[in-house]
Amino acid sequence: MIEKRDIAALLKAVGIPDGTGSFVHGKFVKGEGSAIEIRDPSDGAVAYSFADADPGLVDRAAKSSASGLSKWQGMSARDRAKVLRAISSAVNQSTEALAQLESASSGKIIKGARAQLDLVVDMLDYYAGWADKFTGDVIPVPGGQLNYTVREPLGVILQVTPWNSPLYLAVWNAAPALAMGNAVLLKPSELTSLTALAFAKIAVEAGLPPGVLNVICGYGQSTVQPLIQRGEVKKVVFVGSTSTGRKVAAQAAARPIPCLLELGGKSANIVFADADLERAADAALLAGYANTGQNCAAGSRLLVQKGIYDKFIALLEGRLSRYRIGSPLDEDIEIGPINNELQLKRINEMVVRGVADGARRISGNAVPSSNGYFVSPTILADATNEMSVAREEIFGPVIVAIPFETEADAIAIANDNEFGLAGAVWTRDIARGHRVANKVNAGLFWINMYREMHVSSPFGGNDSSGYGRSSGVEALYEYTRTKSVWLPIAEGS
Repeated sequence: MIEKRDIAALLKAVGIPDGTGSFVHGKFVKGEGSAIEIRDPSDGAVAYSFADADPGLVDRAAKSSASGLSKWQGMSARDRAKVLRAISSAVNQSTEALAQLESASSGKIIKGARAQLDLVVDMLDYYAGWADKFTGDVIPVPGGQLNYTVREPLGVILQVTPWNSPLYLAVWNAAPALAMGNAVLLKPSELTSLTALAFAKIAVEAGLPPGVLNVICGYGQSTVQPLIQRGEVKKVVFVGSTSTGRKVAAQAAARPIPCLLELGGKSANIVFADADLERAADAALLAGYANTGQNCAAGSRLLVQKGIYDKFIALLEGRLSRYRIGSPLDEDIEIGPINNELQLKRINEMVVRGVADGARRISGNAVPSSNGYFVSPTILADATNEMSVAREEIFGPVIVAIPFETEADAIAIANDNEFGLAGAVWTRDIARGHRVANKVNAGLFWINMYREMHVSSPFGGNDSSGYGRSSGVEALYEYTRTKSVWLPIAEGS
């Protein structure tokens, strides 16, 4: 029996005072709005509560960010790089405490939380290396002038991040913005704000000037909406649902300021008859069930060629028992709880709808008998691409399996969707693999693999999956603007 974690003890370990709601200008502060509860997903009990941000706190955070920006931009790029490396080292010294807190508040399994903390350290190191190396160009213009470009930081960036991988996604977005000399106003999900607060404290203690990274916690209407209207904010980054992303983009466009949107997905994982079926079956379940399916790039639509369809579904069904469900603290489990009750209800409703529409439900191990937000890993077999479960993002451990006949059929089904985030193909015909990768609408695509990502490679989607790229060198363009400078150098020019 795994003992329940003491949230109060975890907060004390990372230095967060009880009742803290936000972190502004290097200090923890409390809001004065309505009470917000953070529940432990493993049993549904209230684990922590804080007050929503009030208008005074929003005003204070925006002004602090402007002040921090001035200080941060006054430092050389090399000195900013040193600070980011110091933050990386400090996070590396606190990975276990942060992983425990992440798991407790989000429901992420502990081994997954630890793995993501290692990646957080890597992100900070990667962008520290870019801080003094992302430069402009000299352009050989005619007419006897010197023309060169410089890349300037945008200013204060409002970043709104979700609950499925809280700290990982917060740093994934904050690190490139900070490296380019911007200040970040981070608004994490009100359901999973604790590790963002802990990270901000670590960053300031490691040398980040106060105000360069502020964390404001509360509901979207209390924080995001008023901050988008603030003149200090020069860009909005939103990671979350497509429906909310559209609203954020519309609010930003009214000013207007640019957005980076990382939204939903319904990615197609395509298996041809000539594939290594054992490998493809293992990967299909990992693609669908990693992080309990709470993953925008999940391989949630499984397209299988008809000649091997029944055999492949049988392979998956035989493997389902390997996915053990339980407490996120248990080192041996693969499926933890869903983060919140509202999302759990949506997943269950979508599965019921899929069965009513004609899909065949195949379920894995039974969920623990508790009040936690658990759902059994599920395959909805024999589905069609017209079903709502094949068209809407479920965001849980549910794979929708659809048969197809030809290569052209598979590509058509994969592209018959509003999203364009990720996808994969499994085949021994490498030419076919490249053809499919070229024709499927996706910002990220794998051949004979799934889920491999790294901060050095661009990540982002097309269409209803959003726009912009949040990693790699391309992310540095998202957080800078180009200035063209001219100077006459030839006589008479």
